[in-house]
Amino acid sequence: MRNSWRNAVCGAFAVTLMATMCPAQAPTAAPPARAIPLADQQQPLPPTQHPALFLVGDSIMHTGTVDGSTGPWGYGAELIPMFDATKIHVYNTGLGGRSSRGYIQEGAWAKVLERLQPGDWVLVQFGHNDAANSANYPDRTTLRGNIEDTQEIESPVTHQKETIHSFGWYMRQYVADAKAKGATVIIASPPPRNSWVEGKIIRGMDGYAAWAADAARQSGARFIDLNTISADKYDALGQEATRPLFNDNQHSRKAGAKLNAESVVAGIKGLNDCALAQDLAAGVK
Repeated sequence: MRNSWRNAVCGAFAVTLMATMCPAQAPTAAPPARAIPLADQQQPLPPTQHPALFLVGDSIMHTGTVDGSTGPWGYGAELIPMFDATKIHVYNTGLGGRSSRGYIQEGAWAKVLERLQPGDWVLVQFGHNDAANSANYPDRTTLRGNIEDTQEIESPVTHQKETIHSFGWYMRQYVADAKAKGATVIIASPPPRNSWVEGKIIRGMDGYAAWAADAARQSGARFIDLNTISADKYDALGQEATRPLFNDNQHSRKAGAKLNAESVVAGIKGLNDCALAQDLAAGVK
């Protein structure tokens, strides 16, 4: 079925995503696929082309301006050209400063859900902002772990009572919502910060890497251990050689973003029977 779909819509730069999903009708002709960075979720969105891969995350996924040569740079921008634009349409819908809770709470996730169709993919990665509020985002924290416990708070933004859940609970919510739309979710653990002890980069992201893995397993999502794959690369380079890849303790520069993107690709290739690997660009390692 996948080959017949590709033949039907090749001139429109679209393709089926998986052997498991078959749209009822072939899409109409469309311009070449491209990434749509969403700096402002309020901006009108162009029509979504399918099959699509949505990158959902924080500034580690999507940040930076111009070409990424200076300042922080999200790995989503480097991941986009690693896919074949004639096979899948990649949309970087990450938003800086958001947590797994904040992305849902602000309505960003609802906008992605509106665009999802059966056969689409979602790559979700959070964790860097879930532990603490900030001046710009004073209401984003989640409970630690992957538990069912809840906490009642008064939002410092709305001053309304609110029930907050654990990081793992929100990650499982992404999977449940996307599955209901017929999409497939890959959860990625957050990549490591530029923190070292005795010549080794600190792994685990204060537990968020393990909680992401737990949430993926419990929800039936695919999982990429981005934290470990990138950490292995940083350790191989060494602390001094790694320093230029980071803009600060948390955010990568363009070179570091590319390293993380390559780690995502390695993770995709390492998944059993993952049809998304077929949509990678030729020659991508």
